[in-house]
Amino acid sequence: MEAVGQFESIVNDSGLVRLERLTTKEITGTESEPGIIERYLTLSADGSRMLQDMQLNPDGMRIGDKRLCLHTLSDLDDLPGRIRTDGRYERLSTDRSDCRLSYAAPVGVMLSCDHVYNQWIFIDDSSENLSRFEKMAKNMQSLSRYSRSNQINKEWLDEYLNEAHTNGLQSVRCHCNIIAWAENGDELRRVKNDVGSALALMECTPRHNTTDLPALYWAGIPGNEADFPSEETFYTFTGQALCFFTAETCYRNSLSPFGIRMVDRLTGKPVFLDISDLPMKKGVVTNRNKFILGPSGSGKSFFTNHLVRQYWEQGTHILLVDTGNSYKGLCDLIHQKSGGDDGIYFTYKEDDPISFNPFFTENYQYDIEKRDSIKTLILTLWKREDEPPRRSEEVALSNAVSLYIEKIKKNRKIKPNFNSFYDFVRKDYRKVLADKNVREKDFDVDGFLNVLEPYYKNGEYGYLLNSDKELDLLNKRFIVFELDVVKDNPILFPVVTIIIMETFINKMRRLQGIRKMILIEEA
Repeated sequence: MEAVGQFESIVNDSGLVRLERLTTKEITGTESEPGIIERYLTLSADGSRMLQDMQLNPDGMRIGDKRLCLHTLSDLDDLPGRIRTDGRYERLSTDRSDCRLSYAAPVGVMLSCDHVYNQWIFIDDSSENLSRFEKMAKNMQSLSRYSRSNQINKEWLDEYLNEAHTNGLQSVRCHCNIIAWAENGDELRRVKNDVGSALALMECTPRHNTTDLPALYWAGIPGNEADFPSEETFYTFTGQALCFFTAETCYRNSLSPFGIRMVDRLTGKPVFLDISDLPMKKGVVTNRNKFILGPSGSGKSFFTNHLVRQYWEQGTHILLVDTGNSYKGLCDLIHQKSGGDDGIYFTYKEDDPISFNPFFTENYQYDIEKRDSIKTLILTLWKREDEPPRRSEEVALSNAVSLYIEKIKKNRKIKPNFNSFYDFVRKDYRKVLADKNVREKDFDVDGFLNVLEPYYKNGEYGYLLNSDKELDLLNKRFIVFELDVVKDNPILFPVVTIIIMETFINKMRRLQGIRKMILIEEA
């Protein structure tokens, strides 16, 4: 038991694999739930507790209605000359990417019939085994004059011993078998062919074993490895024996309240998968960021549509920056499902140009981030990239925004938009500057109004910041900004970018305890 405990500690400390000891209830079961031993004895995976008779016949073994067949890998003559750790699975691979599966995958999850794949590795005294092989090699050498096969066997033993001593390898015994079953003769014949084909994919010789089925079935009971017949094993090294282990398992549902629904690629069964919270909880990742990479036509947008729809259905606030109208259909669907309350799509068309109202909030709450975003937006429209504003201009603009916000709070009849802000600066704020004796070189109000005139009423971009749609994007859970047309426009693109960042930062600051996502297409 001490050695087992040390082995458990070493494996768990590696961080790659974790061992958990089965409880007594998991082994023997309870009154309502069968344990692993009962499931094995009845070959039942669905938790059925129906008692079933076992029957041994000359033509095979039966458990209830199930007819069993056994294929074994217990002889070196049935194995290929070389084995590998993994191989390329063609069905899920492309000319640019490989899907790698373990060497024994054909007899694991890839085998479509009901079956159990058993693997044994017996760790004996390696030095004792090697000493015995040394004696056998000498005997073979002595008898080589009587039979050429003795000489060949002696060479094989020498090669095995040289490999063990040169590389310090451990000599072990190994056995693998596949117990499959069906409920009628025709189906059983098909199952035998499937198992044989799977072994052939591993380049092994299929051996249908009818004699040792009861003994190997009995030895396969969890915890009953001591009853395994030793003559059914072959000698190899630890690394080669581990190649016969299957590294794949069936997809499992994540035990999490949040996730997405996917599909098992082999069986088509739905699977609930958490790729955000559970990996964080387990320490696999340190943040929830995701990067989706693939060539054109590989399904990036298809998967992302599926992902964001399910995130939205679970209450997530989603802001999408799109190019190519990949999310137009999903946005329309959400807009329809929400009765027009959600699914906001911003795009530029000649007959319906993109427009915003950065001054509007439903509750007239203007926090620091909102005020700063308005000032940044106006500065972007006012000054060129190579023309930094003076400190006096920044102060004057900040005061103008603050006084304008105070005015619209007091007088709710004033519609908050860029037009009313422009009117406020032209009339009210001009008087404020005059009363404070602010010099023109400190803040040129006429130059300010002249530069921003294209965004006022009937100007060239009068539509841009004067949207009549009173949308408070803070409470909209699905927003798409389509930038395909405006991404090269030096006027529209900076404005849209600032609106996007202001919208998401506002959600980050004010929506505490709510999941939020920003997704940038073609990043």
